[in-house]
Amino acid sequence: MGVLTRFKDIMSANINALLDKCEDPEKMIDQYMRNLESDLGKVKAETASVMAEETRAKRELDECTQQINKMQSYAEKALRAGNESDARAFLEKKQQLVSTQSSLQQSYDIAAANAAKMRQMHDKLVKDIESLEARRAAIKAKVKTAKAQERINSVGSSVLGANNSMEAFNKMEEKANRMLDEANAMAELNQSQEDADIDNLAAKYDAEPANTAVDDELAALKAQMGL
Repeated sequence: MGVLTRFKDIMSANINALLDKCEDPEKMIDQYMRNLESDLGKVKAETASVMAEETRAKRELDECTQQINKMQSYAEKALRAGNESDARAFLEKKQQLVSTQSSLQQSYDIAAANAAKMRQMHDKLVKDIESLEARRAAIKAKVKTAKAQERINSVGSSVLGANNSMEAFNKMEEKANRMLDEANAMAELNQSQEDADIDNLAAKYDAEPANTAVDDELAALKAQMGL
């Protein structure tokens, strides 16, 4: 589905853009959070659109099912009234609707699956943002510590010992980078979309029903009704 592809592109573009600007990790994490908030707005809009499509598909399927039941009821009434030709006409219409119902069911199943995936991605993104917000202060604190250590190193390596200071800074920098890597990884949404074999499914309904289908159903209905 195009919606799912666009969402993946949004996340990939943000991550790639931030990796190109990683000279300042403190600014990077702030920008990353702003991008995620923007993405959340887009995902909410896409999710609402897909959910609306699911609702529309379900409504059409339900309306078709109601029409099928109505044709069945009319056929029974016509037989009770002794109008076999009318009953046949209603059953012919019913069979047309049954064919339509199959297509509508297929459309609804696809729409429902897409809506479920979008809701899952939306919920995961919300949780990711909440988790990152809780960790942002700790990440920025590590970055500030690293910057402070860097200033100390530049002021006087002879006072603190250049080698020890650089080693401490490198460890702090590695910790900050590791935290940022975890934050980036958390925001990547794993998605997979399994395509149904539409052609094989549609082939089940492409064949024209046999001419005897109505006759068979009419005979069964008459036998059931004792006519």
